[in-house]
Amino acid sequence: MGNFTDNTNQNEAKLALITGASRGIGEAIARKLASDGYDLVLTCKSSFEDLSALANELKETYNIECICKRVDAGNFGEVQELFEETVFDRQGLDVLVNNAGISYIGLLHEMKEDEWQAVMNADLNSVFYHSKLAIPLMLRKHSGRIVNISSVWGNVGASTEVAYSAAKGGVNSFTKALAKELASSGITVNAVACGLIDTKMNECFSEEDLAGVIEEIPADRIGKPEEVAETVSLLLNAPDYLTGQIITMDGGWT
Repeated sequence: MGNFTDNTNQNEAKLALITGASRGIGEAIARKLASDGYDLVLTCKSSFEDLSALANELKETYNIECICKRVDAGNFGEVQELFEETVFDRQGLDVLVNNAGISYIGLLHEMKEDEWQAVMNADLNSVFYHSKLAIPLMLRKHSGRIVNISSVWGNVGASTEVAYSAAKGGVNSFTKALAKELASSGITVNAVACGLIDTKMNECFSEEDLAGVIEEIPADRIGKPEEVAETVSLLLNAPDYLTGQIITMDGGWT
């Protein structure tokens, strides 16, 4: 899909970049921000046909500008190419949602080095790459919102998900540190640490395993991607003084 059209007579909408937006939490966030009136740049590594269909649907439904790009969020060259293109020329960037990520389930001593690196690239390095390139665009306006989608495993760790836990723990520390760095520039940085959410990432678990986890969740159910999207929307509308926070959304689980 092409770049934004320049329409000086149109009221300037805010622009949000969402990574990993083709499905699950990323798709739900895209739908919510479109309904809130944001113009969107959506990226994904795979499932690009799904992303294109989503972008077209959001444009038609909400009368917004929406483009999509195939980008490996864990590859700096591809992320840099995205930012070097003209997609942000019209109005800079107001919101960055670092949502892209993958999981790995297995014993650490059986994990291969390239599997470890793949998790780090997708879940942690991607947050650095996009934030690094987004910050100058936000500094131009002396305002901006960065929201990182994290996990409760970044707070407490999970057996057989050591790499994922380590990456998300890094995201949480990254969030707190960058928030301090940017607070005086009018840019907030927060994270949503999700518990068990109904996405394809959790399809690897059996119904019995899921039922066992749900028994431990006080809310007695799995979370919905739309609930994460609502939380992101709330953070985007929160006062600037709310920054550097890891909002745990897990039904009271951890």
